[in-house]
Amino acid sequence: MKHIFSLEGRTALITGGSRGIGRMIAEGFLAHGARVYISSRKAAACDQTAAELAALGTCISLPADVSTVDGAKALAAAFAAREGQLDILVNNAGAAWGAPFSDFPESGWDKVVDLNLKAPFFLTQALHPQLCQAGKGRVAKVINIASIDGVSVNPQETYSYAASKSGLIHLTRRMALRLAKDNIAVSAIAPGAFASDMNRDARDHADVVSARIPAGRVGTVEDMAGAAIYLASRAGDYVVGATLVVDGGVTHSRG
Repeated sequence: MKHIFSLEGRTALITGGSRGIGRMIAEGFLAHGARVYISSRKAAACDQTAAELAALGTCISLPADVSTVDGAKALAAAFAAREGQLDILVNNAGAAWGAPFSDFPESGWDKVVDLNLKAPFFLTQALHPQLCQAGKGRVAKVINIASIDGVSVNPQETYSYAASKSGLIHLTRRMALRLAKDNIAVSAIAPGAFASDMNRDARDHADVVSARIPAGRVGTVEDMAGAAIYLASRAGDYVVGATLVVDGGVTHSRG
């Protein structure tokens, strides 16, 4: 039990790893001994974050745009050129779009659904050989980052975001059944309010947001990293197809 949460000797790839929730997870993985690759669309930001996180351990920048299948395949190829196996894949890259129902544009639908729902499937598919290789020694992990907006409905008109995150939760279940036979455990995290560029309210108006959260505060780096470390480590080997809600109780308060 002493080392049940250790990630020593494991290699991880985190999309959207240059900021926000992706960076929180990268920090946690590095602190627990993993070798971490982070990827994001903006190369300069990805490189800068990797350089900063290198103080915690081996962190390598691998910029890519996974919003297309070709982009996902390119990232998988770039990773495979450097590593023979992948112990942990975190599908975190995401986007959001808000607009009134009558004006909601197709561009806002396609951008969000392609990145939030399509990309996790095709990137996992492209990295399947490396995940299978890792699975020969111990349980490999795929962790999809969903959202509480895929669990319960909020008042904001973010139609494609809510639909994509709900779809990702169900996709997690379906992928988990298939990949379990390859010794790959697929699970998901549904975060609530965490300070990030995507959730500016939690970042810039934490006091106001905290008043709506039963736990009385927004999430911290430790909250997100802890959940991801649990799923990624030996501790989470028997968690298959489940979505871990990390939201301070918000989904229960929505009814």
